[in-house]
Amino acid sequence: MNESALLTDAFDRIKEIVHETLQDLPESALTYRPDPEANSIAWLIWHLTRVQDDHVAEVAGTEQVWTGDGWEARFALPFDTGAIGYGQTSDEVGRVVAGAQDLLGYHDAVHASTLSYLQTIGSDDLDRIVDDHWDPPVTLAVRLISVISDDLQHAGQAAYIAGLFDRASTTS
Repeated sequence: MNESALLTDAFDRIKEIVHETLQDLPESALTYRPDPEANSIAWLIWHLTRVQDDHVAEVAGTEQVWTGDGWEARFALPFDTGAIGYGQTSDEVGRVVAGAQDLLGYHDAVHASTLSYLQTIGSDDLDRIVDDHWDPPVTLAVRLISVISDDLQHAGQAAYIAGLFDRASTTS
């Protein structure tokens, strides 16, 4: 298995968790928050997709799917165009209201863009420095693994919250 195939498998796993989490999920579950400071499923899926879109587009030298394919207008969130969710307040988390179809559509479009980029890289590309603001500087390999790690954590959190919502709605 080459590096591109390995990375593709990792990003496929993120997509699988996103789809499984949103499948047959009631719309009310998307904004459910176990407590007032918790993230919602809608925010988590939006955020993990924004991070992937932002970071992969940057290293690929392409426009983000968010702006290039009109997802920013479709979501119509009250944030700056470049917002990816990092450092947002609890109030801002609560402002992410989106339907499952839009979340899936945006995620699938970003996933396709990511896989397209992964097909263009080889072993030598993974050592390329993509961010020299850190010590040591960040390589392409480290950046992609960072995105995968962050996305898998947030996808798992969304799945967990979906389970909490289901339990709360069946016990009340």
